Amino acid sequence: MITKSFEVQQCQWKVLQLFSGSGGATLGFQRAKVNWRGMQGSFKTLAGIDVDPRACENYEYLTGSKAVCMDLFDKRDYVAFHGHEPLSNWHEANPEDLIKTTNGEYPDLVFLSPPCKGFSALLSQKTSETERYQALNRLVVRGIFLTLEAFKDDLPAFFFLENVPRILTRGKKLLHTITRMLESYGYVVNGRSHDLGEIAGLAQHRKRYLLVARNPRKISTFLYQPPKQRIKSIGEILAKVPLPDDLASGPLHRLPRLQWKTWVRLALIPAGGDWRDLEEIAPEQYRLEYVPRGSGPFGVLDWEGPAATVIGKASVKGSNAAAIADPRLKPREGRHACVYQVVEWDEPAKTVTGTRFGSGASAISDPRTGFKDNTHHIVYKVNKWGDEANTVTGAYRPNNGAMSIEDPRMSCSPRSGTMGVTSWNEPAKTVIGAGDIHAGSAAIADPRIPKDNETLDPPPIIISLDGTWHRPLTTLELAAIQGLPLMVNGKPLQFSGNSDAVWREQIGNMVPPDAGQVMAEQALYAFMASAEGVWTMAAEGIWVAPEGDMHDHEPLNQL
Repeated sequence: MITKSFEVQQCQWKVLQLFSGSGGATLGFQRAKVNWRGMQGSFKTLAGIDVDPRACENYEYLTGSKAVCMDLFDKRDYVAFHGHEPLSNWHEANPEDLIKTTNGEYPDLVFLSPPCKGFSALLSQKTSETERYQALNRLVVRGIFLTLEAFKDDLPAFFFLENVPRILTRGKKLLHTITRMLESYGYVVNGRSHDLGEIAGLAQHRKRYLLVARNPRKISTFLYQPPKQRIKSIGEILAKVPLPDDLASGPLHRLPRLQWKTWVRLALIPAGGDWRDLEEIAPEQYRLEYVPRGSGPFGVLDWEGPAATVIGKASVKGSNAAAIADPRLKPREGRHACVYQVVEWDEPAKTVTGTRFGSGASAISDPRTGFKDNTHHIVYKVNKWGDEANTVTGAYRPNNGAMSIEDPRMSCSPRSGTMGVTSWNEPAKTVIGAGDIHAGSAAIADPRIPKDNETLDPPPIIISLDGTWHRPLTTLELAAIQGLPLMVNGKPLQFSGNSDAVWREQIGNMVPPDAGQVMAEQALYAFMASAEGVWTMAAEGIWVAPEGDMHDHEPLNQL
């Protein structure tokens, strides 16, 4: 659609997104505006389609565009994925359903970001080959087929298919099917991997695969790759975000509460490192010192002295003394005074009663370390790797004999990047759907040390040797790294539901809006040049060349 307004032609093309998730790509397409040769190009969003109602809700909230909840499985794959027959109100989506979604309008560009779990390296090869995940993978073929059939009377100018790079290997056959199918409808196809961090100037390295199909009957010119940009450091993004637990930033900015040992591990891992650095630590080199913020945490009041000021957030680990040294040692009603007491070896025993261990002093500190004749002398013994074994007996538990060995071959083998701590001045690793410290580099060496706060549940702050606070990233910070706005409609960013795990999965799976924007802008240049019948040149590489100029294409047998 091209309309003339004053001296500038307003040019608008229509986009449809399948497997739209929370709408990151669509938000990027909405931001795209291109001025070229007296024309101003932009996109109009027809709809986003996804099967997840919460993703659809987030899509509408974030983009302001219509989302349609639709299951694109055929019945066979529905059963294979879910393990049961569909409900009575379910029906197999057909081309007419897609036409209804767009209210009869035909898209100029279709952007697909289908489920990537079955292709992802986060899933084991064995699991990825199960019928359940193969059914999930086949959604991409079905989605493209439905779209081609729905709009075959006026086919889109472009198909953009975005996924993880491993689709090139785990989805090789599917890509071959997709390519042949698009070619049968007259498209020229190219697929390659690229780094969204480089093309969009993100604060993360995000390697992805992009397949572009161009309709030469509608687009006669080159589609160029976006110019590469500087990848930002994670600190450039997080410096704009308040410190975690800031109440004005909403529930997405709550700092994960970790176990104490996990906080210590993060503190000992150098910035830029991960769990493997813990293997190099000599325990005798470090001494942990607890220095609470403010005065009074774990304070114990003297029975004879005055109390500290009573405050509204009093707790034993709070900012004021909230414990008492009570001299009244009367036993609770119905309880012995010697509950769980251990009698010294050289002291007289308490009265023998018929009670169990938890009700009286029925334990003794026995200094004798020998064993009776009928007891193994190798109880709980651990054999050295270089020594001979003890006699093999019929015992089957370590407390019956030396059935343990100090095996030097054992090693910890979490996933690469587990407990990774990102340096403030370096780009982040790829934001993934399982973004927490146990699944990848989801912690930051933050140079901003918090001052005393008044939260009910303050996290421990351990200052690492580099002088920074090694802490996990909040959900809001992951969203910021993905390029999402921190405020929507004047309020802090918020997603549907109340699960951080679900929020993080949706954030990690989405196409960063900045990446969607640069891809949309390249498409707009191609649309406008083709509308003018102009051939263009650029210093960047070509995504999809005009028909007959295939030198930049990867051989189809490699897809």
